[in-house]
Amino acid sequence: MDMAKGLLRGLAGAAVVSATLLALAGCQDDDGKTGANGAKDGRNPVIAPGKPGERARTLSPEQAARERPDDTPNAADQTYVRGMIEHHRQALTMSALAPDRASAEAVKGLAERIAAAQKPEIGAMERWLARYPAPGGAGGAGGTGGMGGHDHGAMPGMATEQQLKELADARGTDFDRLFLKLMTAHHEGALKMAGQALAGGNNVAVEEMATEVVATQTAEIHRMRALG
Repeated sequence: MDMAKGLLRGLAGAAVVSATLLALAGCQDDDGKTGANGAKDGRNPVIAPGKPGERARTLSPEQAARERPDDTPNAADQTYVRGMIEHHRQALTMSALAPDRASAEAVKGLAERIAAAQKPEIGAMERWLARYPAPGGAGGAGGTGGMGGHDHGAMPGMATEQQLKELADARGTDFDRLFLKLMTAHHEGALKMAGQALAGGNNVAVEEMATEVVATQTAEIHRMRALG
């Protein structure tokens, strides 16, 4: 599962939980009554799945509504998504240089895979922002809001403008070496951002997105170190 798919699945997470909690437990009898654990007023009971090793519980509709998880995005979620959009965009900029400058086919292939994965991920994150705009309108879809636009210093792993210029001017093995160095640092920064989101965020979709970043970019870091 790539991160865009994980994000889209996460956006539906609350709906899935709600659907589970609102599932009917068995059928009513002809008198409209339910069993001993069901509702007594003719309404269908609600089954709440238990944790691993625990039995499911039968709840009233009111209890189910109260126990439904609240994954309302918080400031950490907003900061992560806005920042990661900017982070991904720089990765696309760096990867776009590889076809005409890299000498190693493995480096060209890596850059192609990064671009193919992160471009749709940006789209998914922009849709998340459209669904969950920041309070006060800061950082609309595709924006960076409190990240300050191009304030790269606010995000770990971002290459400086000078480093990007050096990468654009490099050719052959010099490009390969610098690309792997900068992109490895870039990915390591993404892992730090993901860790912050997992520690402080509240939204299911952002949690899945950050978890996917940890998995995919850790693997790519190992690959780049092997190439270097």
